Amino acid sequence: MPEHLGLLIGSPWIYAVVALSVLLDVFLPVLPSGVLVITAATAAAAGTAADVPDILALTLCAATASVLGDLLAYRLAWRGGARLDRAISRSRRLTTAQERLGAAIARGGGALVVLARFAPAGRSVVSLGAGAAHRRARDFLPWSALAGLTWAAYSVALGYFGAHLLGASWVATAVSVGALFGAGAGAAYLMRREPRTS
Repeated sequence: MPEHLGLLIGSPWIYAVVALSVLLDVFLPVLPSGVLVITAATAAAAGTAADVPDILALTLCAATASVLGDLLAYRLAWRGGARLDRAISRSRRLTTAQERLGAAIARGGGALVVLARFAPAGRSVVSLGAGAAHRRARDFLPWSALAGLTWAAYSVALGYFGAHLLGASWVATAVSVGALFGAGAGAAYLMRREPRTS
């Protein structure tokens, strides 16, 4: 299995696999898209300038797939209608998240969208919630683009610089993945905090 992974990471197909994984993890948050991006970036740090993957291309690929996945989830939730509204209303957690998201976007607080990109399943809740609440695309998508680019740049930087500091090994990948999960835990904590009342 590691040999097959090495062959995949060393080929141009890695971009397609990364894009598909990042695009779909808005619907299946258990997909290891962050781990895959970090692993590819670690491999890029070990290679030469002519090797695949290229750091800039990997970052743009992951960021673009993130925004497209958000847009797809947003549009599906927008069209979900009463059925999706009933499903959301059955969950106190989803209802609260949807209300907070709506209030934050209405106030211009799209930082919640960026923060949610790092939290486990936060991207799903935010994208589906924005669509279900019929938030305007022009209020949501710029923040989604910033979130996707920030997450992709952070993930690629973890893998790339982790490999330069610790060597291109499983240790570097494990430390980088740990840093990504740490950022996710911090984002989840910040999202759960109740907003202060003035």
